[in-house]
Amino acid sequence: MEDVQVVAMLVRRCIAGDSAAWEEIVQTYNRRIYNICYRFAGSGDDAEDLTQEVFIKMYRTLSSYDSSKGAFVTWVTTITRNLLVDHFRKTKQDRMTDSMDATTEHEDAQPLSEQIQDQSAPPDAHVRQREVGETVHAALGKLSPELREAVILRDLQDMDYREIANVLKVPEGTVKSRINRGRAELARLLQRTYRQVM
Repeated sequence: MEDVQVVAMLVRRCIAGDSAAWEEIVQTYNRRIYNICYRFAGSGDDAEDLTQEVFIKMYRTLSSYDSSKGAFVTWVTTITRNLLVDHFRKTKQDRMTDSMDATTEHEDAQPLSEQIQDQSAPPDAHVRQREVGETVHAALGKLSPELREAVILRDLQDMDYREIANVLKVPEGTVKSRINRGRAELARLLQRTYRQVM
């Protein structure tokens, strides 16, 4: 959890022109923003460019952050998400998958971490872990954008339902539904991939 007073002080210092405070904000949130951008863009170069754009937008709009309306991390994630939506609209990569059907909604779909079996670490564990990461990343890319963002924010960014609802501007029930549908679709994609490998 972030310390609201520390963040508010950092923001005030940034607005007053303190470059050290801005550097601290960049260092604190860079990895989170890059990870979200990478999960959506699929390429490191694109993710770096998008991360830069997010920080430019953050810097320009820092004075609009209001701590009474929510955590700074939620504000940062909202800016990141909005920029990604705009980016994908512009690049026409906003393609919907029609592979979803209403019967796949499971109330207790497993989070990503539980869908990937954890074997005790053999010598090639690092390679295998990277392969699993790449497989999950490829499968995430096949989800529709709204399911993908819900799963990323919940399972990879560890945000709670209320925070995600604030970021996505949808009711909590919709967030839960998207996460469950996204996890179910992801599990199906991963099972299909592993069946092909076996």
